[in-house]
Amino acid sequence: MDVLKKLEILADAAKYDVACTSSGVNRGAKAGQLGNALSAGCCHSFTADGRCISLLKVLMTNVCVYDCAYCASRCSNEVPRAAFTPRELADLTISFYRRNYIEGLFLSSGVIKNADYTTELMIQTLQILRQEYRFNGYIHAKGVPGASPELVDQLGRLADRMSVNMELPSQKSLALLCPQKSKHSILSPMRQIRDSMAEDAESRSLARRNTTYLAQKAPRRKQRAFVPAGQSTQMIIGATPESDFQILTLSAALYQQMNLKRVFFSAYLPVNDDARLPQNDAIQLNREHRLYQADWLLRFYKFDVTEIIDQAHPFLETDVDPKANWALNHLDFFPVEVNKASLEELLRVPGIGAKGARMIIKARRTHALGESELRKLGIAYKRARYFITCNGSYGGTGVDFSREGLHAMLAAPIKGGRHGRRADKALPGQLSLFGDEVVGAAKPLLTQKPQPVLVLA
Repeated sequence: MDVLKKLEILADAAKYDVACTSSGVNRGAKAGQLGNALSAGCCHSFTADGRCISLLKVLMTNVCVYDCAYCASRCSNEVPRAAFTPRELADLTISFYRRNYIEGLFLSSGVIKNADYTTELMIQTLQILRQEYRFNGYIHAKGVPGASPELVDQLGRLADRMSVNMELPSQKSLALLCPQKSKHSILSPMRQIRDSMAEDAESRSLARRNTTYLAQKAPRRKQRAFVPAGQSTQMIIGATPESDFQILTLSAALYQQMNLKRVFFSAYLPVNDDARLPQNDAIQLNREHRLYQADWLLRFYKFDVTEIIDQAHPFLETDVDPKANWALNHLDFFPVEVNKASLEELLRVPGIGAKGARMIIKARRTHALGESELRKLGIAYKRARYFITCNGSYGGTGVDFSREGLHAMLAAPIKGGRHGRRADKALPGQLSLFGDEVVGAAKPLLTQKPQPVLVLA
């Protein structure tokens, strides 16, 4: 089997991992048009400063000795199988990088033979990239549950980020759908990665404090940091009966105890016919979306799980986001005065984000803030006005200040207004982002004579 065929099989098999986002588009180049898009292989992730980067997202192999009920690559499925050699995958990655298709690699794998053998193949691939090709780009590697601590350490020294997937939110669900995995085999490498990151950071900090470089002697080359971008995990949502309360409680515990950078949620996608799985084709994308919103509140808005959800109401509301739902349940807290409220109070207001709250604190040092100033700061005033006052003036006049009245306003579809959606207002000949009219619209522009340009010296 040639390398491109392997890429087609193994990139398609990797799309179920949501730790980064696949493009999902397969569009070839055409005469008279610019660019193309490939659904196989390319995905996107984001750097700490918000920059979007393209990654080659692929499996080392989709051969797997496990028989997890929800997985398309499980051993009992009759699907095309393939496996890269370390050299093939390293060469392919560098080939894509040199053509500016990607900026890094996202590498996962099925379990071929056993966890140690699979991890060794991944290590060999990354060693070729890091040591032979001197590749210094971003690499995200998936840890294989059950791999020996020595191999986990080697992999962590070569990757920028590692992740060990929780897969399912409870030991009971693991025993039901993937009995070959256990809670211990998943948590053990997560603890090792956490401890190794802490030890590495401490030793580097100590070395910086105690090292003095002489002018005539160059510093010794540093060893690569252990997983400098941190670790993450993923859970499948909807394949088992756990509630949102259980899922968020587990997520909060993982953030606190394992020092995770991110917990990813993946709505269960029916790809197998198995009596242990839900017997419907419904994909709970809206539930996944609400869980991500709640997760954001835990990480950036200083919310506790019990403030967002509890055992009496174990599932998140579907028609309003978790922050708005909290506000509706605590109307005695509102309205707050934006010119006097603390950062913690502003973070509780629907329509005011973490960045917006800090900007309000900074801006009100020089002048009082009203509606126009809040809009200029990027605050979603249409939502925030029901929960704030500006210099004592309430912006939600005419709306019933009750849970039912405000719920109706927050659950209503958002109207973009004159500055919103412009798809229906495109001028004749204007290029659209999607659709067959792109070709027709582009031809007049391509045939126009270039206009003289005034250059200022």
